[in-house]
Amino acid sequence: MQLSGLQKLTLLDYPGKVACTVFTNGCNFRCPFCHNASLVTQPTDATLTEDELLSFLKKRQGILEGVVFTGGEPLLHADLPALFERIKALGYPIKLDTNGTQPKRLKQLLDNRLVDRVAMDIKHSPTQYSAAVGLPHPDMEAVTASKNLLMNGDIVYEFRTTVVKGIHTKESLIELAQWIRGAREYYLQQFKDSGNLIAPDGLGAFSDQELLDFAKAVRPYVPSVQVRGTTTR
Repeated sequence: MQLSGLQKLTLLDYPGKVACTVFTNGCNFRCPFCHNASLVTQPTDATLTEDELLSFLKKRQGILEGVVFTGGEPLLHADLPALFERIKALGYPIKLDTNGTQPKRLKQLLDNRLVDRVAMDIKHSPTQYSAAVGLPHPDMEAVTASKNLLMNGDIVYEFRTTVVKGIHTKESLIELAQWIRGAREYYLQQFKDSGNLIAPDGLGAFSDQELLDFAKAVRPYVPSVQVRGTTTR
């Protein structure tokens, strides 16, 4: 499979663990605020082979505590389970970042205990999903199926929404929260312009206080909500 990059150390991507982050190419969404636009719109040849990744992980045994797979959308790659089996054989917990559009492949990983934590992006309220994913008709049945798999299963998971001025409102976030009512972990993430966005025009960040106010507004439906990326708590 195509591995497009490796961040050798992260203290943020896998909560509570010292980890590395592996990037995969390609995505079936075109979120205008995507901060990894080059992985989505300009897929390149692999820069890291599976064997090179496994060699790196073997050398870091006892130092690293987990491996994160992100993208792009990792579940677009049908050979992901085979790679996860090789990583699990080295004793590493795996966290998967996903947009939720591949519920059958997600279920395969969950059923075979090949992933230890899942972070699923909940992009918007169901009625306004297209505005956040850059597609006129996103597959909401697939996204809903993935959401339900996580909420009804025993895997450690989080839902997260990058909140963007020009796309989200307090009212739409309340509708979103009603859709994921009672989620185990939910995070509102502050938008930051990486300089590598897909369609940056008209987009911006809410203030930290506005984000905290949004969290207060959705807390009646998702008491676990927290904010990420702000300077205040």
